[in-house]
Amino acid sequence: MDERRSVLEEVVGLLTARRPGRPLLVGVDGVVGSGKSTFARELVAGLRERGRPAMHLDSDGFHHVRVVRQAGADQARGYYDHAYDLDALADRVLRPLRAGGSLEVATRVHDLETDEVVADETAVVDPAAVVVFDCTFLQRDGLRDLWDEVVWLDAPRAAALRRGVSRDALRLGGQDAAEAAYEARYMAACDLYVAEQRPRERASIVVDHEDPASPRLVRMP
Repeated sequence: MDERRSVLEEVVGLLTARRPGRPLLVGVDGVVGSGKSTFARELVAGLRERGRPAMHLDSDGFHHVRVVRQAGADQARGYYDHAYDLDALADRVLRPLRAGGSLEVATRVHDLETDEVVADETAVVDPAAVVVFDCTFLQRDGLRDLWDEVVWLDAPRAAALRRGVSRDALRLGGQDAAEAAYEARYMAACDLYVAEQRPRERASIVVDHEDPASPRLVRMP
């Protein structure tokens, strides 16, 4: 078994054993470029292979509208405070899945391509399911205590920045423009998050993700 599959199997095994009598809420956290979305999708696939119902919610569906996202002169602080609608995530996903909740959740609240608010896309979640949401900043105050488990993908800043720039260069207008945007906005916002919230220390599961092909499990309950 390769290193990545081995780590995923260990995390999947832990989550499969957790049965709180309601959906299990799992956040996959990390700085931009750390590999959150891929890890989350593979986690959900592994859970389903073991027969556990699992849902992956895409953080792209929980942005604020563009005028809110781009507010303010400080790009880093603006992205940190306004990129994602974390209140909607708490109120329309996490709290309905806690004890006594309705089990009906929003699958997204915003269309990133059209910049339209989405009010009516919902799903009813199996009480035995594991719900996995990947997003930067998901251990901020007011949100942190709503997760059952948080996976922190621990990637060095330089490696994550390099991967993020490579991924987004075309969308951001080329390599140089992407590097400038990451340093001024995206990675700079992550620097604020790491300094203010200590997400690595607070996560229940930590995976060394410097090389996504060869991750290493650092901490697990």
